[in-house]
Amino acid sequence: MTKVEELQTQIKRLNSKAGQMKMDLHDLAEGLPTDYQKLMDVAAATYEIYRQLDELKQQLKIMEQGK
Repeated sequence: MTKVEELQTQIKRLNSKAGQMKMDLHDLAEGLPTDYQKLMDVAAATYEIYRQLDELKQQLKIMEQGK
């Protein structure tokens, strides 16, 4: 497996996890004010996974341009 393929696989896995995190945050927001104490933790985790996903996508773009 090439580095590009490995990165694409990582992105797919992270994309799946990011989608679930987004749904969790959405569900939490819909239920407010119940469980408002969890809001900052869930939002921070969701932000972090999307930040990582963006970083990996940028790396992939650079690697694909360097071919």
